[in-house]
Amino acid sequence: MRIRRVAFDHPDARKLNDQVQAEYAVRYGDDGDATVMTASDFEPPHGIYLIAYDELGTPVASGGWRSQDANDQGNLDGDAELKRMYVTEQMRGQGLARRVLAALEEDARAAGRVRMVLETGTKQPEAIALYTSSGYQPCAKFGYYRHHDDSRCFAKSL
Repeated sequence: MRIRRVAFDHPDARKLNDQVQAEYAVRYGDDGDATVMTASDFEPPHGIYLIAYDELGTPVASGGWRSQDANDQGNLDGDAELKRMYVTEQMRGQGLARRVLAALEEDARAAGRVRMVLETGTKQPEAIALYTSSGYQPCAKFGYYRHHDDSRCFAKSL
């Protein structure tokens, strides 16, 4: 498995993003995550986007972080917001999400971010299990979905 930094608008990133959006649509009965994001959100030193490739060069997992500071959506100074964590269905259960998450945390810490935050939902129990088993604790809601009942937010000091 090889983890590589790519642009958020890279073709492989778009491919995996389309897959995760389709999964969100099925789970939540909507059009997917409506959070506004741009490729520049994930440009170092203000963020990074990673893709894990299998031995054949197929993109099988992704995730990124982007800088957030105190804002009207509930973020705090020094936040690194985790976005688009995803593992393709056939590759789940092999520890890829943990590897991507660890690489993102390390990069955010090196960039001077002090807290990793994320928003997920009640219909993603495997995501909640990953984050809580990785040291994330529930935190005050933030972001686009902060007023939604299904939203769950977590944070971890870096």
